[in-house]
Amino acid sequence: QVQLIESGGGLVQAGDSLRLSCTFSGRTFSSYSMSWFRQAPGKEREFAAAITYSGKTTYYADSVKGRFTISRDNAKNTVYLQMNSLKPEDTAVYYCAAEPRPITTATMKVAPFWNYWGQGTQVTVSS
Repeated sequence: QVQLIESGGGLVQAGDSLRLSCTFSGRTFSSYSMSWFRQAPGKEREFAAAITYSGKTTYYADSVKGRFTISRDNAKNTVYLQMNSLKPEDTAVYYCAAEPRPITTATMKVAPFWNYWGQGTQVTVSS
């Protein structure tokens, strides 16, 4: 059974940086694509970033491209989301997700495609 535990959220000011971590356990980490989604109050969960098994290919939502960086360390079973130049509109609960099936540019943006989810970590950006 896959388990995902996020950490690293917090309260920061606009323009600051944060790095989120998601630790994976229960299966072979390098066999799973990983992603980060976020959900603001009253809004649907939205795709932020994804990374393939090996880490060679990454994908980003337009809203975070150029500011966020997803990476993974397969030796540590961990995926990261480095968030720079944070804005108040980045305020949300951030979730990591894992999926053993190959991802495509269409499927990766759809939350139900991802089979395993963490509990989320709150990121609050004040203006």
